[in-house]
Amino acid sequence: NPTALTGKRGGLEVAKTLLEQALGKDATTTLETVRQSIEAIPFGFLQKVDSQNLLTFIIDEHPQTIALILCHVPPAQAAAILSGLPPERQLSVIKRIATMSQTSPEIIREVERGLENRMASVMSQQLENAGGIPAVAEILNVIDRATERSILENLAQEDPELVEEIRRLMFVFEDLIKLSDRDIQTLLKNVESSQWAVALKGASEELKQKILKNMSNRAAVLLREEMEYLGPVRLSVVEQAQQQIVDVVRRLEDAGEITTHAEEEEERFIQ
Repeated sequence: NPTALTGKRGGLEVAKTLLEQALGKDATTTLETVRQSIEAIPFGFLQKVDSQNLLTFIIDEHPQTIALILCHVPPAQAAAILSGLPPERQLSVIKRIATMSQTSPEIIREVERGLENRMASVMSQQLENAGGIPAVAEILNVIDRATERSILENLAQEDPELVEEIRRLMFVFEDLIKLSDRDIQTLLKNVESSQWAVALKGASEELKQKILKNMSNRAAVLLREEMEYLGPVRLSVVEQAQQQIVDVVRRLEDAGEITTHAEEEEERFIQ
């Protein structure tokens, strides 16, 4: 009975008991492999630290150090920490995350040792790809809308091209599946059917159905026929059409006509 095993014991102890029941003498070797994998995760110990506590520890660190740390925690945790930083420091940290690529083991170990002294945690790490524009996009995708807008507006004054790259990764075409039916219908009014025919060529079946169900029966039939008539389409052409629709999504969101943030959608219905 797994439930009876939990009690006050830790996760690894429970796992060991279950593995011994299932694997017998091989359980210890298997568990040690799992333990080593956990310990190899960059800054993995920070995932168990409350975001507010971590913010207290790193708020006075150099923006580059904060950027490195935020690249190694889950996006939701990074977003919570970023929200707690002063606006000028938010901007500095975001810029450093966006321009970060590979980080040497020596630098990472140095930062980890500094945290180790204050948080009693020991970690080691191999060379890995961290940061970059995708990391910024992930963080901003889960941060509150007001903070996101503030960061992007301020950053646009210094580097508009960087903001455009971040925006393109924050919401991709397949994310349309997350929009409410009402917002899909608003989007349909602002995008030509011919553009949908090309863009949906590279979409999942689930997304295709999401779009088609929000059209009139006649419009849906015509769109299906147009997609069939097109035949094979170059991937670059499909991706261009998809990006143009994503650009429309961002424009409509900036105008307050739709939202890509689930929390804001809930609030809008409550009001």
